[in-house]
Amino acid sequence: MADPTTGSGPEPDGMTPVKPEEAELLVVTGMSGAGRSTASDALEDHGWYVVENLPPQMLGTLAELVSHSPRSISKLAVVIDVRSKDLFADIRTALRALAASGVTFRVLFLDASDNVLVRRFEQGRRPHPLQGGGRILEGIAAEREILRELKESADIVLDTTSLNVHGLATAITELFSETGPVALRLNVMSFGFKYGLPVDANFVADARFIPNPHWVPALRPHTGLDEDVSDYVMAAEGVSNFVERYVLALEPVLDGYRRENKHYATIAVGCTGGKHRSVAVAVELSRRLAQYPRVTVTTTHRDLGRE
Repeated sequence: MADPTTGSGPEPDGMTPVKPEEAELLVVTGMSGAGRSTASDALEDHGWYVVENLPPQMLGTLAELVSHSPRSISKLAVVIDVRSKDLFADIRTALRALAASGVTFRVLFLDASDNVLVRRFEQGRRPHPLQGGGRILEGIAAEREILRELKESADIVLDTTSLNVHGLATAITELFSETGPVALRLNVMSFGFKYGLPVDANFVADARFIPNPHWVPALRPHTGLDEDVSDYVMAAEGVSNFVERYVLALEPVLDGYRRENKHYATIAVGCTGGKHRSVAVAVELSRRLAQYPRVTVTTTHRDLGRE
């Protein structure tokens, strides 16, 4: 007979109880205006228990409660921001204490370009929490300095510059809606160097060594998603060898990410405009990386369609 004080013993109808998995703890932070509220709503939609505006000093206490009862709250997201600057200063201390106590957690950092953040604040007709009597840009600069070390140590940096509300919700779904053991999630992104480097890229590969289909009249109107362009790019001298060696070079990195509990990385592949070469190479890299066990791969093309 089960002991009602411990919850042990057989489940109803003779089912054997399943040992609860370790609770997941996600710390959500980042720049004001980068989409924390949207991310919180998306996480709640996928079964996360979200606590917003938690003082960092309480993070350890909350994590301890959850770790002792993973059945009741298996996925906890804690949203912390800089609205209370004095309290936020303790977040690094709180995270170091969590790591020292053995609690497994990840940090999601949301970011966006200064121009986009300014536009979002202006559209919302609200001041930046750190601007005081100054300009919005001054508040953003102050916040970037406070968050600089936290961003550098974050497990996942998600750039929301080009994402609307629905796009951000989709990105959160792709990252955090899966059940079971957390896989290593890779985003292979094509981009155009003339539009700037992706700010959230962990690795950048340069595909500009490949002959450019732009100079082939029959291929110019097409993209790297089209078979004729893809075949042209992959058949160029050295390309297949480059892709094969690049994937092999990533193998120890992926293993190291798993050991260090880093679950997300962006691999960016660039060409001049992000239309032909980088797109074809990104698709091929994604295909090969998706063959590895416990790896989930998404492919995005940041600049496809831009003039």
